[in-house]
Amino acid sequence: MPTIDFTPLHRFAVGFDRMQRQLDSAQRMDETAQSYPPYNIEARGDDDYRITMAVAGFAEDQLDVTVKEDTLYISGKSESPDQETSYLHRGIAGRSFERRFELADHIQVTSAGLENGILHIDLKRLVPEEKKPRQIKIEGGKQTKAIADKAA
Repeated sequence: MPTIDFTPLHRFAVGFDRMQRQLDSAQRMDETAQSYPPYNIEARGDDDYRITMAVAGFAEDQLDVTVKEDTLYISGKSESPDQETSYLHRGIAGRSFERRFELADHIQVTSAGLENGILHIDLKRLVPEEKKPRQIKIEGGKQTKAIADKAA
C-alpha cells in the first residue's frame, strides 16, 4: 500500500497531525490481529453509537473499558487454560485481547454492559453549547447612521 505524504497540508492547516497519525497507524494495522474478538459499530441515531463486541467466556471482572485522550481501550484478560485438558477440537479462542478505537471530538462513552457474552458500549456525541450553531442578530440603522453623521 502506498504511503501518503501530508506535509503540504501543514502549510495551511493547524491541528491535523492527529489525523495523520491515525491514518499512518491504520495503514500499518495487521488484519489478522484485528479479527479477534469480532465487533460491530452501530449508528443508533444522529448522535448515538454503540460498539457491540463478542466476548464469550469473559466475566465482567476480566474485561476493562477505559477512555484515555480520545481513545477507547477495551481489553480482556483470560485466565490461563487448564494444562491437563486435552482438546480434540478447540474453536473457542479465550485468549487475551486489546482493542483500540479512536474517538472523534465530543464523543463520550455513556455506558457499558455485558449480557450473554456480548459487551455493549454506548457512545454519544455531546457538542458543547459554544460549538453549536447560533443565530447572530443583525441590527440595522444604528451603524449606518453613525457613519453618515461623521465628517469626511
